[in-house]
Amino acid sequence: MSERSALNNARFAYVPKMPEVFSAAISEIKAVPTEAIEPDVDKESLKAIFKHSYGKPAVKFVQGTNVAANKALTVGVLLSGGPAPGGHNVVAGLFDGLKRGSPGSRLIGFKGGPGGLVDDSHLELTSDIIDSYRNTGGFDIVGSGRTKIETPEQFEKALTNARNHQLDALVIVGGDDSNTNAALLAEYFAEQNAPITVVGVPKTIDGDLKNEWIEASFGFDTATKTYSELIGNICRDAASGRKYWHFIKLMGRSASHIALECAFQTRANVTLISEEVQAKSMSLAQVVEVICSSVAARAAKGENFGVVLIPEGLIEFIPEIKVLIDNINDLLASEEAAFKALKDVNAQRAFIQNKLPEESAAVFASLPEQIQAQLCWDRDPHGNVQVSRIETEKLLVSMVQTRLARMKEEGSYKGKFDYQTHFMGYEGRCAFPSNFDADYCYSLGFTAYLLALYGFSGYIASIRNLASPASEWIPGGIPLVSMMNIEHRHGADKPVIKKALVELQGKPFQYFASQRDKWALSSDYRLPGSIQYFGPPAVTDATTMMLQIERS
Repeated sequence: MSERSALNNARFAYVPKMPEVFSAAISEIKAVPTEAIEPDVDKESLKAIFKHSYGKPAVKFVQGTNVAANKALTVGVLLSGGPAPGGHNVVAGLFDGLKRGSPGSRLIGFKGGPGGLVDDSHLELTSDIIDSYRNTGGFDIVGSGRTKIETPEQFEKALTNARNHQLDALVIVGGDDSNTNAALLAEYFAEQNAPITVVGVPKTIDGDLKNEWIEASFGFDTATKTYSELIGNICRDAASGRKYWHFIKLMGRSASHIALECAFQTRANVTLISEEVQAKSMSLAQVVEVICSSVAARAAKGENFGVVLIPEGLIEFIPEIKVLIDNINDLLASEEAAFKALKDVNAQRAFIQNKLPEESAAVFASLPEQIQAQLCWDRDPHGNVQVSRIETEKLLVSMVQTRLARMKEEGSYKGKFDYQTHFMGYEGRCAFPSNFDADYCYSLGFTAYLLALYGFSGYIASIRNLASPASEWIPGGIPLVSMMNIEHRHGADKPVIKKALVELQGKPFQYFASQRDKWALSSDYRLPGSIQYFGPPAVTDATTMMLQIERS
């Protein structure tokens, strides 16, 4: 590894804080089943699919006699999907739990995500390796990947390799799709009478893997703090230069949690929430009007500057754009060969324009040529438009400019409008984890070890009471099936973990809605600054504002 920074070296010495129960010896930590948890919907269908996993109880860990203590385990671990800050501490917490339980325990890391399990690409993780990654960002300790284990051959290879390594358990660190894979693997192993426990760990910076039991996915705290630092800097620059409106697109395809948290952290003038746009069936013109209203009101005060936050997936939540994207996806799937034979983007645009239904063709024609071209680009492996590559922020700028020109002609706007655009995404995925994420991830890894030790297969590690000090956290686990529903994907009904969207009746959004009119006019931005690792707990250990509001 290249020469390390002073902060990197200092972080190796950080000792993560843990729930009080984990301070006991492994022999004094017992598992207590609590209430049975069922999914909210599709119960009969899920019961038929998960015959061995359905209807299991939640579990929590408390002090008491552990009958499985001192058992040496061989555990596999893989990191799945995009990186999230703190993943290395999950692995460290798992490793330390194994070694505390028995020095003879072993941890096998599968390289490159689920594909490493299928292809048997692995290495044994030793203390020297683990120690060089503690409290650091990234997933590079073993790498990550997005392979889905879904064919019979893949399931068979996964089981064969797990048996060859004599695994007692497999820990899968990932988001909703990855943990859906974990549930399916647990069910498959049970069907094959393979005594291999499968445990999931909740990861995603998007924050959409959550429920009553999973209060937060790891990485969300660090990522939003990283973005908020940059947004706060831009807010200060906007107020200093007083000449630009900054349009900032933020990660979050399916949910707007990142945008909402960054709004709390910075008090940007306008924050668009995709779920609200969809619930109100707002047209693209109405979304533009929201921004223009703030621009005009601020211009009337002589303030021709401001900041707009835009969720990455916003464009798919605008009804007429969603219909357009669905029509384009269907068109390109049915006429793929003819479309790919076209030589340039102008021909592709014309092809799509001529073949779309009348209403979608009109919407397509109204978009800037650059956005039309981006809608023509290659689809993702699921056949969907690659939303992160659509420059929604530039689309909104273009339409705001057009609308403001019209307002000027009408006499309802007399200001000046200039802009800058930004996209903040990958900057937050591998940051040094905040103290909260370092603590939370380490405890999740330790919890995953205990779930493996007790044989709770098909469970996801859960830690509750996260808004309180770490000593008061409540570790446990819940069955993955309880988080699922049935969705229609690729022409078939499939079990998947349901994404948690911003709840418009929830405390965080309701608080945001009560403040946004004031923030739209104010230049008194909140400036959170960079993540602090040293200092008083109020500065170093505070969790997200959303979680604090939810648990208040």
